[in-house]
Amino acid sequence: MRWLALLSLILTAIELRAQDKKAIFRAASELVLVDVQVRNKKTGAPAPLLHAGDFEVWEEGVRQEIVAFSRDEFRISVVLLFDLTDSVRGVLQRLADSSKAALEHFKAADEVAVMVYAGHATLVDGFTKDRARTVRAIESSAKMKSGQPAYFNEAIFQAAMQLRGAGSPANRRVIIWLTDNLPNVPDSKRFAVHTEAEALRALYEEGVVVAPILLKNPLWATAYAVGYSFEAWQAKAYPPGDAKKYAELTGGQVVGLGGARPDERLAQLIDELRARYTIGYRPSDSEAAGTFRKIQVALTASGTLRPKEWRVLHREGYYRK
Repeated sequence: MRWLALLSLILTAIELRAQDKKAIFRAASELVLVDVQVRNKKTGAPAPLLHAGDFEVWEEGVRQEIVAFSRDEFRISVVLLFDLTDSVRGVLQRLADSSKAALEHFKAADEVAVMVYAGHATLVDGFTKDRARTVRAIESSAKMKSGQPAYFNEAIFQAAMQLRGAGSPANRRVIIWLTDNLPNVPDSKRFAVHTEAEALRALYEEGVVVAPILLKNPLWATAYAVGYSFEAWQAKAYPPGDAKKYAELTGGQVVGLGGARPDERLAQLIDELRARYTIGYRPSDSEAAGTFRKIQVALTASGTLRPKEWRVLHREGYYRK
């Protein structure tokens, strides 16, 4: 819970909006911050500008008072996580050839790190605000090869640990993940890797949003399905990880590559991070430290939008500090 604890100490002022009136909130105790995105169920488009009164927050079934509300106020720390398996490397090369324009969609104060993975995760370049340096890191990543299997849980765990060391504890934390979503079942005899449960806990503790860019290749998917059928029994006991599941449980958005260029999808994700809201509340109970607390964020029936037409993306919960 380092992320929540440090936020409580360093967050000296955060913009409040309630009934369109502004006030200043000064943190004096634990403040739970939830990153939220609202998207149309039919079109997937982001919602128009919303206010604190449009939302309601519940923790373990108990409604909470929203005491902090902002949009596009926080700096962002992003790990660009790239799969090195053969089915992804071609797309990664295309991204490397045209990533400069996409990276310009970040704000000057945002920081970006680059990681690659196969059987294990490797940091290519640490957090920096130098976009040219990040371009070079992406280009270096595209030249890397690996004959190892793709272990998703280990990659996500290591990316979360990298975000733990982000420049500012108050930054919003995001993993933008380029993947075909075809994980291999871990072989503990070859690699000591973290489990899905361990990776999820790391994401919850650091308040990380996972936003995958998914590739679809029918030939690779067919070959994967045949091989996976022999490992299904092991996968049931040791889930190999799923990009869509990681996104759903952390409140992230899944973007398919489709016919678009990878740099266009990257730029889209960066822009839509700016359409997200940060909602803060103080828990109304005093559960013991280390307890997992489930969160639900919904649109109010009396708000700007019709709740049935919109989907609210947010993380499943957090661990009480």
